[in-house]
Amino acid sequence: MRAQFALLFLAATTAFAADQDFNGRWDITAHTTPRARAFWLELTGAGTPNPSGFFVSAYGGDRNKIDSIEIKGGELTFSFNPPKGRDGKQPNIPVWHARLAGGKLEGTFGNRGSATTTPFTGVRAPVIADKDDGSWTEATPINLFNGKNLDGWKPLNPSTEMKWSVVDGVLRNAPPTTDIISEQKFWNFALHVDFRIVEHSNSGIGLRGRYEIQILDDYGKEPGTHGAAALYSRVAPKVNMSRKPGEWQSYDIRLVGRTLTVVHNGTKVLDKVEVEGLTAIANNADEAEPGPFIVQGDHSYVEIKSFVVTPLVKK
Repeated sequence: MRAQFALLFLAATTAFAADQDFNGRWDITAHTTPRARAFWLELTGAGTPNPSGFFVSAYGGDRNKIDSIEIKGGELTFSFNPPKGRDGKQPNIPVWHARLAGGKLEGTFGNRGSATTTPFTGVRAPVIADKDDGSWTEATPINLFNGKNLDGWKPLNPSTEMKWSVVDGVLRNAPPTTDIISEQKFWNFALHVDFRIVEHSNSGIGLRGRYEIQILDDYGKEPGTHGAAALYSRVAPKVNMSRKPGEWQSYDIRLVGRTLTVVHNGTKVLDKVEVEGLTAIANNADEAEPGPFIVQGDHSYVEIKSFVVTPLVKK
């Protein structure tokens, strides 16, 4: 009897130890069509009776608290209840299933009760050593918008009608349309953007194609994680410096490794905050690699009159 108990205890201990391997931050590539999407998962407490976690995806968009987590027989199953839509209806509840294979997450997701699923792969989010510690200097600035045409930019979603144009030196969209993405990729940089929005506008700038700085018509409102100059769904600005719709505004953004600083209309609103992981704008999950810029155009109107990137290099 003691021997049987010992074997059962050993088996349970081994299972819990294996379950703990799910813990940590994961960068996820969902193999969707017509293009792959990038998601983010953080798990803690796996291998204990009370696992918890957060999930960022295109489905819900926010940094969503996971409502249900189960690990059974080496398979992780989790889901969260997306917020109600503007119509007041509850969206379908997606459910994710995954197993560990060679240090990666391999799995599928789909709406609860549906037989249709989509495969995904997750890798551990990398530790990025670069810090904004005074050891970086500015290289030659690069003007990514030439004031004449869309040279250097392409549609993020080729299956959506491309309704961007340049009029009188200003880049503008005509929603609904696709986001646009820069052909050049960058690692550490300083970015200056001059932009203008209309009433009720909602746009954003994607850094390395992964981290969104929100553009929003929220003049006079309290700062928040979904407000102007926020690291979307993650870090709110210290103060809301938005101007009224129709006025030109500026962002000066500095990103070194995971260290982010944002100056909005001349006031520093994010001061060397940590970028923990992907936001919902992400088009790629390769956090250790350079990435492009994204200008969000699928929501509502935005205009750009300058977009200047200055790469940062070690002194």
